[in-house]
Amino acid sequence: MTDNSKYPLTEKMVITPDQLDKLIRELGDQKYTVYGPTVCDHAVIYNPITSAEQLPKGWSDEQDGGRYRLVKSDRLAYFDCVVGQHSWKRVFYPALRTLFTAKKTERSFELAAPSTNGVPKLALVGVRACELKALAIHDQILTKGEYDDPYYRKLREDTLIVAVNCVRPGGTCFCTSVGTGPKAAEGFDLALTEVFADGNHCFVVEIGSRRGEKLAGLVSAKTATVNDLAAAEQALQQSAMSMGRRLNTELLKEKLLAAFDDPHWNEIAERCLTCGNCTMVCPTCFCVNFEDATDLTGSTATRERRWDSCFTVNFAYIHGGSIRPSAYARYRQWLMHKLVHWQDQFGVLGCVGCGRCITWCPVGIDITEEAQKLTADS
Repeated sequence: MTDNSKYPLTEKMVITPDQLDKLIRELGDQKYTVYGPTVCDHAVIYNPITSAEQLPKGWSDEQDGGRYRLVKSDRLAYFDCVVGQHSWKRVFYPALRTLFTAKKTERSFELAAPSTNGVPKLALVGVRACELKALAIHDQILTKGEYDDPYYRKLREDTLIVAVNCVRPGGTCFCTSVGTGPKAAEGFDLALTEVFADGNHCFVVEIGSRRGEKLAGLVSAKTATVNDLAAAEQALQQSAMSMGRRLNTELLKEKLLAAFDDPHWNEIAERCLTCGNCTMVCPTCFCVNFEDATDLTGSTATRERRWDSCFTVNFAYIHGGSIRPSAYARYRQWLMHKLVHWQDQFGVLGCVGCGRCITWCPVGIDITEEAQKLTADS
């Protein structure tokens, strides 16, 4: 295993927009399938890219409870748009995956699982600090627990990550409250901070791995100046103070447990549509269902894994019926798992402060607002 103990490097580098384009093209030349944020159907979507021109240059976004809108920006920044409805979960942990097929033979049957040979080598450009934390959480659950996911493991082992530090938080972001951003701390090969200083548009680069160091050399990155570093630090400090939301995490677990039977859950349930949008857009939710099907001849059967949600009635079905038939019970289960029981299971919060669940809730239910109301008198 490569020794990355000296990373991230203390010395920072700097690249221009043209060098960013060269970096993306270099990754393609190295046979990486490069993914990055793109503007598609009036939203930011993670898609394969081949150049920096496909990034959302000159776009910004407006986000609030139940509201998302892309707007043209006065400055030609590449990363002024923060997270959209898709997370990197859709790349590593797809919504639908075939687990195995069973083919009937003369006296028995043969099982065949999809091979991990030929799994693409991925490079992700534009990964935010909160999303790095979400990936680390999935790594813990899907590769270090009792049940290993070989497809996920293979993709993650070969993935190169170019992170982007947030210099402009979204209207529903609260990463500072849960300690996940706006600056990436680990888990990246390169981390970029986009800055505009003295009429100069550049990216301050932090090197987080040996292959990241090599890649920076291939695009001729230069040593960052004192002014470059000061501009990047000022932008990050301003970002940290400009979060759209706040979540008080002091004694949060204990206070929410004490509010388990609080009548405010009923008020939330009156608004909640139990649509499951919050779980679909969440970068850490990993609940699934398994479905078996046979072909018309009865000779081949397939088992598929499909994303599911704790907001569906059948998700909590056991013999005799669902144990969470009401919206009250299902919303409480979701919020308590994210902010309380996840800590018991995995030692961390299940929320990374990305704000997607607030933005993409059709009725604008706000996890930070509801947590504050539930714990106000505790």
